[in-house]
Amino acid sequence: MLPLLERATPEGAVFALTPGRMGDGASAVLVQIQSKRELIPQRRPLPGEQYRFHFDMTKCIGCKCCVVACNEQNGNPGDLHWRRVGEIEGGRYPETRRWYLSMGCNHCLEPACLIGCPVEAYVKDSLTGVVKHDADICIGCQYCTWNCSYGVPQYNAERGVVGKCDLCHNRLQDGDTPACADACPQGAIAIEIVNIAQWRTDHGAADAPGLPSSADSLSTTRVTLPADMPVDIDRVDRRQFRLEQPHWALVFMLTLTQMSVGAIACVWRLSAFSAHTNSFSAVVLALMLAAVSLLASALHLGRPIYAYRAIRAWRRSWLSREVLTLGAFAALAGVYGCLLMLNSLAAAVAGGAAIATGLAGIYCSARIYMVPARPAWNSGYTVSEFFLTACLLGPLLIRTAEWRHSYALGMVAAAAGCAGFFNQIAKLLWLARAEEGSENRVSATLLLHRLRGAFFCRLGLLLAGGIALPLASPDTRIAWLALLLALAGETIGRWLFFAGVTPKSVAATFVPAGRAA
Repeated sequence: MLPLLERATPEGAVFALTPGRMGDGASAVLVQIQSKRELIPQRRPLPGEQYRFHFDMTKCIGCKCCVVACNEQNGNPGDLHWRRVGEIEGGRYPETRRWYLSMGCNHCLEPACLIGCPVEAYVKDSLTGVVKHDADICIGCQYCTWNCSYGVPQYNAERGVVGKCDLCHNRLQDGDTPACADACPQGAIAIEIVNIAQWRTDHGAADAPGLPSSADSLSTTRVTLPADMPVDIDRVDRRQFRLEQPHWALVFMLTLTQMSVGAIACVWRLSAFSAHTNSFSAVVLALMLAAVSLLASALHLGRPIYAYRAIRAWRRSWLSREVLTLGAFAALAGVYGCLLMLNSLAAAVAGGAAIATGLAGIYCSARIYMVPARPAWNSGYTVSEFFLTACLLGPLLIRTAEWRHSYALGMVAAAAGCAGFFNQIAKLLWLARAEEGSENRVSATLLLHRLRGAFFCRLGLLLAGGIALPLASPDTRIAWLALLLALAGETIGRWLFFAGVTPKSVAATFVPAGRAA
């Protein structure tokens, strides 16, 4: 139906007066047609430039039309959002204000999702600057969801892969606006071209209340803030404390591989001083634990059949390096066991190589989690915690079979147990001393309140199985009890490691996460 009258406003929007019907009577319907020239650039980015979002907070009314349009455009379920709308508020009664914050992917200059991906499923387009994700390559490891400070990549459990906003690059190529910008009734979302070199020197316009620091990955999104914004503005979900996914497959993988490395190190050390050490059976047990844990870790993947792709990005991804080093450890430990059975002189060399790759694997495991987006993980406490688990559980495992060296192994385990106990206390104090409202402070609050039962149980098991029982008189039942208690304590510790971390992310709403838009 053709419009009867068109009229342009000074702001550039076009209004069309068209005939319409309501019941049996004729009526006039006023339809607003936004000019696309306001929403997308009229040229392509030049060398040294890229596309970016511009979000105007002064216009957003929190209607979530952008969220719905994004889901419809990309065929996502209602509870999975590539674009999210958060809320921030501030002021003093009765002069209080609230604003809304709509955020998709920021198409960062140094995208953390791309840097950490072990299968190279991400690529930053050289012509447009858009960070694209290839779902066909993705194995669903979810590492990128930990790396992004904005929580942009979203895991789709039904498909077993991650997905994210790609700025509707296909629509842009056709000269059309992205779905979110096209659906916004207020024109709060637009696409701009940014000079990359200039933005690197000054990216302060990407910072806003309710957002992580743009310095984490050099976000390119420009945010226009209200001029009358109060000083005490903050996100409305600041007090919504929630647990993260425990990732049980990774809990068991980390605990058992670290115990296996510690056990192989003990056998290698004892074999060098005693020709009568019953080493072969202990090596086989440690090797079986390592193999089972590595196979179990594949259950964490959304597409485990493609797990072999995880080594593709070994030059930059710590996850790829973990797979390579722990895989080499399992292979060398198997060779070491065979050479021990044959009483070969080369056994010491193979054992030393196995230990070296195992220690490298533990370090790579720790570095996976040391990312700015997870502040509670991003410290030396993570490295020390992982290595202390190996020093505790390894000797306790070998102690159940090597009675000739029971006292020495017990002393090593007890020393590691003491160090692990104080490491946990020191980490808790470090988290508790963080700034009020920060992610680390929230993690400390979770450990001392919602997770306090599990946390103090972990400390009690560490005291009993890691310190008291290893120093007790040698006895088969005591040795096994110490091992089981310490193993349970370290398993709970890994569960707390995943469940108790508080990630950086964009502001949310009062509605709990996971609800449909």
